[in-house]
Amino acid sequence: MPSDLKRVNRALLSVSDKTGLIDFARALVERGVSLVSTGGTRKALADAGLPVLDVSEVTGFPEMMDGRVKTLHPKVHGGLLAVRANPEHQAAMLAHGIEAIDLLVVSLYPFEATVAKGASYDDCIENIDIGGPAMIRAAAKNHADVAVVVEPSDYAAVLADLAGNDGATTLTLRKRLAQKAYARTAAYDAAISNWFAATLCETAPAFRALGGVLAEPMRYGENPHQAAAFYRTPENRFGVATARQLQGKQLSYNNINDTDAAFECVAEFDPARTAAVVIVKHANPCGVAEGETLVEAYEKALACDPVSAFGGIVALNRTLDAEAAKKIVEIFTEVIIAPAATDDAAAIVAAKKNLRLLVTGGLPDPRAPGLMLRTVAGGFLAQGRDNAVVDDMELKVVTRRAPSAQELADLTFAFRVAKHVKSNAIVYAKGGATVGIGAGQMSRVDSSRIAAWKAAEAAKAAGLAHSLAKGSVVASDAFFPFADGLLAAAEAGATAVIQPGGSMRDDEVIKAADEAGLAMVFTGHRHFRH
Repeated sequence: MPSDLKRVNRALLSVSDKTGLIDFARALVERGVSLVSTGGTRKALADAGLPVLDVSEVTGFPEMMDGRVKTLHPKVHGGLLAVRANPEHQAAMLAHGIEAIDLLVVSLYPFEATVAKGASYDDCIENIDIGGPAMIRAAAKNHADVAVVVEPSDYAAVLADLAGNDGATTLTLRKRLAQKAYARTAAYDAAISNWFAATLCETAPAFRALGGVLAEPMRYGENPHQAAAFYRTPENRFGVATARQLQGKQLSYNNINDTDAAFECVAEFDPARTAAVVIVKHANPCGVAEGETLVEAYEKALACDPVSAFGGIVALNRTLDAEAAKKIVEIFTEVIIAPAATDDAAAIVAAKKNLRLLVTGGLPDPRAPGLMLRTVAGGFLAQGRDNAVVDDMELKVVTRRAPSAQELADLTFAFRVAKHVKSNAIVYAKGGATVGIGAGQMSRVDSSRIAAWKAAEAAKAAGLAHSLAKGSVVASDAFFPFADGLLAAAEAGATAVIQPGGSMRDDEVIKAADEAGLAMVFTGHRHFRH
């Protein structure tokens, strides 16, 4: 047998996920592999009529301390770590009665799932696996001799290797399994350390570990020359990562990024209060609206920028119904994402074979804490999610004129949207709908002018004589450093302004607002989004 092929004579199996376990173990036994196992795994194998040795019979020690100590023993780790071609290792095995373990199958205690279901602190601690990661790392280190499996999806590959190589595994497979094994323990430890940091309210731990599970490889990233893949993290949050794709072609990197932006924005609108629709293009909202129904909200959102909406992402805060589906599919749309969809709506969308329909089962909580990451050369930035919600802010009227009830409703609506527009962000709104959005400009006054121009263009598209900005309100994601941006809004027809405040020139800006007859409120909260 070639030296890179290693026959499997003995396997140790200890799994919390028993998917496919019995069939896999039975196939091993049929190949003459002897089985060693622990606790519930050993019982499952024995109940299935398979010959299996309890690990306590190997170590000479019973499982103890509620199962915390069972595999942490030289007869286990020696069997995994011994280099078969090393005479000293072989002599030590012989002297101490250690038998080689050629295949290790371990799925770890379900720590991530335990946290996700909101278990108590003590329950989470008890679901931290110790022996499993130790065995996995030992077997992976010694992959020249030992194969290690950490998830049931690799059972078939192991059996195929054994079948094709007279009961042996190839070095190629063992290397691939070892890489996955170390990645699994790294992700597991990352979940544990981040959970600890959260319980301690530690925002800047000395070491920040990251871990994710591959959701799918992607054809490419933002551009065709960039490799990419989509990973899921342990965070329990409704969204693209948890969604079921009911139909349509594979999502691209840009689709996922834009769809996430749209869904996070629409989640700002309580579905018990109002229907809401967000249309996103290149990660920026190009139309957002509330309505009595989804179709009403969609039509109002589309009117804000019908040109940019072509080929965009549509997010809804309620179940997609047939009426809304009929309207949305009238123009080319890349993705529709909603908490759910009726059968009739799904059938309507199905007529557009490339249109993706995602259902998430719920909306993400805009107030929930979370971690946001961005890479830089040689490192990464980590910050908490922007979970400030305008409904929780104390709005301060700073002008002589206070906003009317309708203006105030539109101001809070506009500030809700501005939170999700790239900075510098300016949002004009009227009647529970955006009418002009300026995003991502180096100057706030430029964002104001672009938003006003967008409002004028939308009016032309609708056949109206006056800009949609006339009689609107305006929101700014950060303070106006000078009065020019505010005056540009006034010139466009805005009557009221909402902004964080906090500029050295606040008095100058307030004076300009008073002179223009504008009502203005400060939120005290900034929403930069870069």
